[in-house]
Amino acid sequence: MRFWQKIMGLNRRELGITFLETVIALAILGAVSVAFLNGLTSASKSVFIVDEKTTAGSLAQSQMEWIKNASYSYNATSYSAAPIPDGKDYLQYSSVVSAEPVHTPDDGIQKITVSIQRSGKGVYFLQGYKVDR
Repeated sequence: MRFWQKIMGLNRRELGITFLETVIALAILGAVSVAFLNGLTSASKSVFIVDEKTTAGSLAQSQMEWIKNASYSYNATSYSAAPIPDGKDYLQYSSVVSAEPVHTPDDGIQKITVSIQRSGKGVYFLQGYKVDR
């Protein structure tokens, strides 16, 4: 052993890693791990929110197109909504369509509001106009 110590130029105090160095290394590793896991959690939540908003936006746009293609109804306060597609992507989504004439009396222009909800919570709102053609 002394042979290797002389070759490597090490004395007795430099032979191994001390307990303090090990604790400091573990603390640094733990801090980096916590930061990494927090980043993963935030990214996962962001992906969920963006997916929900994108799905709701697509549903709102299809509802608006459905209403614009329906026949015009004077003094209507609502229109029947298009059926929401079946599938796991659209579970717990619902839509409400409201209408109000822009002028009184109704002169053939209505403001249409489509609201998309998921589990009873408003997720997306879209407004447009319907014209009697």
